[in-house]
Amino acid sequence: MATRLVQIHVKARDDSALGRFWAEALAWDASSEGPGVTNLEPEGLVYPDPAAVCIDIVADPQTKTTKNRVHIDLATTSAAHQADLVARLQELGATPADVGQNDVPWTVLADPEGNEFCVLTPA
Repeated sequence: MATRLVQIHVKARDDSALGRFWAEALAWDASSEGPGVTNLEPEGLVYPDPAAVCIDIVADPQTKTTKNRVHIDLATTSAAHQADLVARLQELGATPADVGQNDVPWTVLADPEGNEFCVLTPA
């Protein structure tokens, strides 16, 4: 049986605020197992589900100082969906980011704590 990725661990200065951003961005459920930990899961998921990946956001007082070592990409289904998603993410607090991507068809944004991620064009 192949090994499955079921969880990504993200550090944040404010786990609950960053958790709210990503829960809204992904339309996922957010919960907490205790102070300093925000769990994000697709709606209706029972962890650990080998068919899904969850995100744990854990409080860490250190600020981000360099480009991400892990990068999240979000898929879209059409050019209109991509434009709508980028606009919605910016309303939630994402900002345009330049990671040296030059002229590419996807959009690079940063979450409220500066973590870069992409909103991809449909395949």
